[in-house]
Amino acid sequence: MTELEKLDAGLEFCVLDKEVDARKQRAVLGCAKIEAAASEDERDAAIKELLGSTGGIVNILSGFHCDNGKNIHVGEDFLANYNVTILDIAPVNIGEHCMIGPNTLITTVGHPLSPQGRRKKLAYGKPINIGDNVWIGGGCVILPGVTIGDNSVIAAGAVVTKNVPENSVVAGVPARVIKNIEEAPEG
Repeated sequence: MTELEKLDAGLEFCVLDKEVDARKQRAVLGCAKIEAAASEDERDAAIKELLGSTGGIVNILSGFHCDNGKNIHVGEDFLANYNVTILDIAPVNIGEHCMIGPNTLITTVGHPLSPQGRRKKLAYGKPINIGDNVWIGGGCVILPGVTIGDNSVIAAGAVVTKNVPENSVVAGVPARVIKNIEEAPEG
């Protein structure tokens, strides 16, 4: 298997491979195209060209970076605030009506614990899934393989290392549930 085939199969791969790097460079150019857009229409077109799929309303502010772009799938009414980075060597699925605060890192990539593996520049990817109506505060880190349930809030500065149940507020390093969210009465 090539390194790119290993990456796509969810196996350990070398980050220095030319095909892997070419995918990353395409993403770099796509992010630059979003930054350079002269109008809202150009920006929307650049976002839709870079990402794998989007809802109709998608807003990505300045400073956005990603590893691939095509592995990012966002639903309707999505906001990524300033300086959001999504390292999407594996799929990142984000539901509808989600907001991501500034300076947040969502990373599907990890590296071996062994020094030998790191010296060989090996990496692996684990998908991230974020439900509907999720608010991720500023300065958060979401680590590989995490699922965040619907209606949850990730407090500013949290480092999410494990799955988050729906209707939860999590905070801290590592993040832990600090509150359950109850549905507000209509009216």
